[in-house]
Amino acid sequence: MAEQLRIIISGGGTGGHIFPAVSIAREIQARYPHARILFVGAEGRMEMERVPAAGFPIEGIRIAGFQRKKLWANLSLPGKVWLSLKRVRAIMERERPHLVIGTGGYVSGPTLWVAQRMGIPTLIQEQNSFAGWTNRWLSKKAGAICVAYPGMESAFPADRIRFTGNPVRPDLAALAASPTTEALRADAKLALGFDPIKPLVLILGGSQGARAINEGVAACENMWRSSDIQIFWQCGRFYAQDLIARFGQGRGRQISAFIDDMPSVLRAADLVLSRAGAGTLSELTCAGSAAVLVPSPNVAEDHQTHNAESLVAAGAAIIMPEINIANLCGHVHGMLYRPDELELLRGNARKLAKPHAAADIVNECERLWTWRA
Repeated sequence: MAEQLRIIISGGGTGGHIFPAVSIAREIQARYPHARILFVGAEGRMEMERVPAAGFPIEGIRIAGFQRKKLWANLSLPGKVWLSLKRVRAIMERERPHLVIGTGGYVSGPTLWVAQRMGIPTLIQEQNSFAGWTNRWLSKKAGAICVAYPGMESAFPADRIRFTGNPVRPDLAALAASPTTEALRADAKLALGFDPIKPLVLILGGSQGARAINEGVAACENMWRSSDIQIFWQCGRFYAQDLIARFGQGRGRQISAFIDDMPSVLRAADLVLSRAGAGTLSELTCAGSAAVLVPSPNVAEDHQTHNAESLVAAGAAIIMPEINIANLCGHVHGMLYRPDELELLRGNARKLAKPHAAADIVNECERLWTWRA
């Protein structure tokens, strides 16, 4: 009887690290239904809920990241690191994995470090165009580093870089195979309750919401409405109730904390206003969306600005620093009435799409792991 394939996946802290990890796990599961896939996450972080909800087991370790703004909070960090290394080693000895995959976040540091010291093959999946220090450090002994942007040789060993893209959900990846025409866009608007003729702006603030974007859109709302610009405003759970009370719902305006059917909304939008998280940008390229990106200035090592600049360099998006959000009204208005510019952005975005990223990453896993059927 063949030995069971055993994989450990570690990453978390934010959805940008968790969702790619789950996509990779699902691709492995689809190919090898009897594989044991175990996640290692940080206690108290969102992966401890999201991963079980996706159907995979997870074990938590006590680890925290370095606090740059609260240096006193780092006094307990050495003890947490030591305990986390001890805990991870116990997990490795018990599970005896054939491969360990890291998708980022500080929890992947001790997990991959211990695996590498034990001679277990490791693979890194780096979502951003600017690699964090943890992945840079771990890459020296990784078997492969799967990246989403070109030009990562300054961060990682060139001979182990694999340009795979970021995994996205299958329903979003499918958008890359059928580019949105004007007729499809009109039909999608109509299905969502919008006027199929008038332009539609999609605002994406993430599950938590983006205060600067919400305030910028609120300041533009009257002008856009008077210009027949429709909005689908995904504002985040912290802001939905107040914004709905302030502006109300109605034809030409929909305000929502979340979006249940993202493919339909992306098909309907003439222009997307969004943060520049790596996962979101991968979805926008698969959808071939014209986008104005407002990078968050509050993320580690300014990842979102680097991500956005990569799309701008390819002619696939426009960047608007948060400090310039006051210029949003006229900028968006002008773009909506320059259809050739929008179509150029869409075409260049589609060229960057990597809809088969999860499959390509698992192909690399198969090359690295020590298990044989």
